[in-house]
Amino acid sequence: MSRSRLPLAAASLVSLTALVATGCSQSSSASDAKNSGDTPASAKAATGKKPAPFDQGKKIKVALVRQSGAGDYFEQWGSGAKAQAKALGIDLTVYDAQADNAKQATDLSAAINSGAEAIIVDHGFPSTIQPEIDKAVKKGIKVVVYDVETKNPGVVSTKQDDAGMANAVLDVMTKELGKKAEIGYVNVAGYAALDKRDTVWRKRVTENGWKQSFKVGKVTDSTATDNVPLVSAALTQHSGVAGIFAPYDELAKGTVLAVQNKKLAGKVKVFGADVSNADIQVITAKNSPWTATAGTDPSAVGAAVVRTTALELAGQLKTKSVEFPAVAITRDFLVSKKIQNLNQLRAALPALNLSKVSTADWIPNVAH
Repeated sequence: MSRSRLPLAAASLVSLTALVATGCSQSSSASDAKNSGDTPASAKAATGKKPAPFDQGKKIKVALVRQSGAGDYFEQWGSGAKAQAKALGIDLTVYDAQADNAKQATDLSAAINSGAEAIIVDHGFPSTIQPEIDKAVKKGIKVVVYDVETKNPGVVSTKQDDAGMANAVLDVMTKELGKKAEIGYVNVAGYAALDKRDTVWRKRVTENGWKQSFKVGKVTDSTATDNVPLVSAALTQHSGVAGIFAPYDELAKGTVLAVQNKKLAGKVKVFGADVSNADIQVITAKNSPWTATAGTDPSAVGAAVVRTTALELAGQLKTKSVEFPAVAITRDFLVSKKIQNLNQLRAALPALNLSKVSTADWIPNVAH
């Protein structure tokens, strides 16, 4: 989806609302990647002999139980997961609660009763879904979680390196703002990834002697839009702020709009986290205050989580924890390299490639 002809504010608002996934759908192809520069993935052929249960000539049933939010990060993550599932011959059923915690618990219960041999849980509140995760493990279903904290030793945990992500972008923020700057913070407690980024943030605030003038933020099904008035009000009360850290891309988009609405784009710098096609468009737009972000390639991560699940099903996964490294990405880098989408970013930053993570010679590895 191109927004090149839209003003930045309109472009950002489109990215918040137009990319909401459906409630429960059957994956059938990798064509869910949209026409936004993130082309459908192709698979590198496997060379090794398939192990059980992949050698039995039937599709393996796997459920993907998601708690996605607005924005194309989640859509691209899902596209990568679906492409890898198709390449493996996995029959992937996708459930998406879209910020409804009660529905995610219900979805997980439905997945348990669906006959799935494995369940992938993508985001969610542990207190809501832990009982269902425990039921799945007790029933003998393989469970792989992404960015969910769980104490069940039978669960495979996958996640971004959220501490590394926060440190990477805060290194840039420190260089841009120096010591003892007045800063703002936009974040929400209760999400595993955001809590880890918060831990790093609090440490860096102390180390740099920054004055945190405000903290606001909320996560909804329209996170960016709903955070604009919160950040705008905070900026009205604290006019001396030089930079704002918003460690989730939808929070960062809302922060960017608020800074622009207050006509502070030349004064207040925004530092975010995560990266997607829509994020790149916002970051590289003329006079954008979004100075830097850090992230992984969401499509590559989704594919790697599915490969991790396949290895667990085959009894070949040698760890219960898989972590995906993040890299810092600055506006100056994107503009200087004329990068407009993730395809171009992957070529410019090979560190985003996760093709060697959670793989084997029998797995057709989706190339990004």
